[in-house]
Amino acid sequence: MSSEALQLILVVAPVILFAVILHEVAHGWVANRLGDPTAAESGRLTLSPLPHIDPIGTVILPLLLAVSGAPVFGWARPVPVNFARLREPKTDMVKVALAGPLTNVCLAAVSAVGFGLLGGFAARGPYLVEVALAGVVINVWLAVLNMVPILPLDGGRVLAGLLPRSQAAVFARLEPYGLIILMVLLFSGTLDELIRPVQQLMLRALL
Repeated sequence: MSSEALQLILVVAPVILFAVILHEVAHGWVANRLGDPTAAESGRLTLSPLPHIDPIGTVILPLLLAVSGAPVFGWARPVPVNFARLREPKTDMVKVALAGPLTNVCLAAVSAVGFGLLGGFAARGPYLVEVALAGVVINVWLAVLNMVPILPLDGGRVLAGLLPRSQAAVFARLEPYGLIILMVLLFSGTLDELIRPVQQLMLRALL
């Protein structure tokens, strides 16, 4: 492994780990507030990484994407949510789904502030500057990516919650194929073309 690739991993790994863990905890926390304590009962409302790590989505895939120069994304083990236990299952599902991407937007904003404050000290702390910049870029990417209206992404949950019940039921049948659809869009470059304008707009607003 080259020194450049190792340095990239050392920057990307902690950022994406923190980003995906907080993303999932946010889902569980909002669900708990709205009447579904499943995540709390499962011990998933914690910032400890071990209960959240998915070997492929949290470790292997993000690192392979980072080293290959492809857009970086990943996932933690999904926090369990029982939508039937929510007080208003259909509308509360939208709130639970939005919690993850909104958390990433907040993390991107905090990282942008950190990047601005650390920028003048780059000579003394270049690693922290790189981590802060990665925090902006990765969290914006995760927020925009997760709002793509494909199940099981958060955008798909939002769309399912907004559709009439009959149409939502038809849409839900696509969920078993969602990851395949996402991978095809990702590796064909179509996904990047679709979400890049939104990503760049957010990055310009933050940096």
